[in-house]
Amino acid sequence: MNILRRLYLAIFAIYLIGPIIVITAVSFNEKRFLAFPPRGFSFRWYAEIFVANDWFAALMNSLVIALAAATLSVLIALPVAYTAWRYGLRYARALFGLGIAPFILPPVIMALGFLLLFTSTGFHGLMVNVIIAHAIFLLALPLVTISLGLESVDKSLIEASQTMGASNAVVFRTVILPIAAPFAFAGFAFCFVLSLNEYIIALMTVGFTVETLPVKIFNALRYGYSPVIASIAVVFLLINITVFSLIARFSNLTRILGAQD
Repeated sequence: MNILRRLYLAIFAIYLIGPIIVITAVSFNEKRFLAFPPRGFSFRWYAEIFVANDWFAALMNSLVIALAAATLSVLIALPVAYTAWRYGLRYARALFGLGIAPFILPPVIMALGFLLLFTSTGFHGLMVNVIIAHAIFLLALPLVTISLGLESVDKSLIEASQTMGASNAVVFRTVILPIAAPFAFAGFAFCFVLSLNEYIIALMTVGFTVETLPVKIFNALRYGYSPVIASIAVVFLLINITVFSLIARFSNLTRILGAQD
């Protein structure tokens, strides 16, 4: 049984890691086509991301959109989550439910809704469209993580602060925010990663007028399979690993994943 279990785990590990190993090896291919095993060794395709204007522009578009969408999502989620936790008002809980609802729907449905909204208002094709769409679609993530952080706040600390004369603003700034901040960062990081990799909503809200990297990859596939695509996949993988490592370092990852204190 021990051997069978180890064999199963080894096969499962290869199943998960195998595609990553293949795409990483292909990204160092010297020739101008995808090949495994790679033909030669070169970093030229990584340099191509930053040297070629079209790839670099798509990279910058993706980073700007992801950063702005994640920031906007957290700025919307924080007051809603705080109001729902602190006062338990009905409308705050209703807003909380509305914030989670878009994430439950398939992305194509949300994309179609945003497409109709922006085209009917005459604002189709602007970068701000995909920022707003991503912020709303991913709003559930910071709502949930911030709510988890607020639930871990010991209310006796709030009562003690108020007893010593601290105003609500001071209590929020000195007691609540430091505890909730790591969870807000986790929500920001989740939004950033998902926005960076999101394709359907970005395509349908801005079309090809503002190319993100996923949209650019789709366009590039129509003209061949360049190793640049593999190098971008590796860069995205490294960004994801870095972001989730930061979440594990600065946030309560076990609490976010559902473990009880």
